[in-house]
Amino acid sequence: MSQKVDWANYVAQTENKFSAFSVQDNQQKSEDEATDSYNPADDSLFVKMIRKGLVDNNNDIEVQRKDPKSPLYSVKSFDALNLKPNLLKGVYDMGFEAPSRIQETALPTLLADPCQNLIAQAQSGTGKTAAFVLAMLSRVDPKIPYPQVLCLSPTYELAIQTGEVAAKMGKFCTEIEMRFAVRGEEFPRGSKLTEHILIGTPGKVLDWIRFKFFDIQKIKVFVLDEADVMIAQQGHQDQCIRIHKELSPSCQMMFFSATYNQEVMEFAELIVKNPIIIRLRREEESLDNIAQYYVRCMTAESKYNAVINIYGTLGVGQAIIFCRTRKTASWLAQKMSGEGHAVAVLNGDLTVEQRIDVLDRFREGKEKVLITTNVLSRGIDVEQVTIVVNFDLPVDVQGRADCETYLHRIGRTGRFGKKGIAINLVDSEGSMQILKEIESHFGRKINCLDTENSEEIERIGQ
Repeated sequence: MSQKVDWANYVAQTENKFSAFSVQDNQQKSEDEATDSYNPADDSLFVKMIRKGLVDNNNDIEVQRKDPKSPLYSVKSFDALNLKPNLLKGVYDMGFEAPSRIQETALPTLLADPCQNLIAQAQSGTGKTAAFVLAMLSRVDPKIPYPQVLCLSPTYELAIQTGEVAAKMGKFCTEIEMRFAVRGEEFPRGSKLTEHILIGTPGKVLDWIRFKFFDIQKIKVFVLDEADVMIAQQGHQDQCIRIHKELSPSCQMMFFSATYNQEVMEFAELIVKNPIIIRLRREEESLDNIAQYYVRCMTAESKYNAVINIYGTLGVGQAIIFCRTRKTASWLAQKMSGEGHAVAVLNGDLTVEQRIDVLDRFREGKEKVLITTNVLSRGIDVEQVTIVVNFDLPVDVQGRADCETYLHRIGRTGRFGKKGIAINLVDSEGSMQILKEIESHFGRKINCLDTENSEEIERIGQ
């Protein structure tokens, strides 16, 4: 029997290791001229960590039953789930008052007897992690000293995030033991794990299976978190399939994804037998209260002058300026700072923790202008943002208009029912063609703005 673990303390210690790894892994990149981006796992971690609470999503739940014999119902309170008292206490201690939209439908399925397999899709921040962690904790028999639940995440950092939720929710279930199966966790050959729940990454879990540290046939719940990210990385997909082949046919499968496309679904159906499929329709960005304009510019310097004229004339609260490359973002930030503007820069060179610190400062109003690349195009809500500037229009890898990114970018303004302004800087005929593609895609006119005319600028802010 393994020694009892103070799980909350263990998470804190592991987080310290996480910070050390982050510093080591954040090597200086030299591709300043390349379009700035970072991997999907970073994107997911960033959105998870910046959420201050659940997204208030009232969109419809779409349910598909692959097994017609499976019962399906929803709950409106956690008390209705007949949870163990200490687990229910942990749920309420975390501040949950009632199940979110995805939880009220997913949890009865996850906790049903006999076990139901589930594929669930919902945007970040809607409570997916809490749903499957609650199911993981509920399925454990603490009297049996071996791993019974296996939860896979695509990265070390995302596994730590899941561990934090499990630590908080299970804080009163002291009889349940958990362990991270991530880099830095090593055991002597011949060791046998006695913890009930393993939360880790595919590569480390495969190593532990190979060294027979635990019997994977005894796993009765298998959770694949961030499945969309797993799909994006071919190596993870192969590892997950290898792990799945080792599982017992009776093992309950829980598959969670922030996005839902044919590729993700095909992969899900490889590993989940007769699933119930739940989709929470995404909150759609709206252009209804965003006024869109474009400015013709000849050079980078004229683009800069346009930004200064707009920002200096309009009584804006805060602004976000999107650039294509880190080099452009850095150049613009230096120019604006040199003229006394309070400017922050956010790009793919920063660790997730550094990005969060920059965003928190911006939210607090310590900087009025945030210059960023595509690392901030999605899922960020700052109420004071009244203007978004596309210093460079977004394009895909083929150089065509990236309309989805455009929508997410300008959606950073006009939040919470307020009016917003989007300014697009056009510096070539190629850029003009991209703008026309965006106009055509959304069926919305983007009007020309003369930034040399202060009265015209003032009018758009009224």
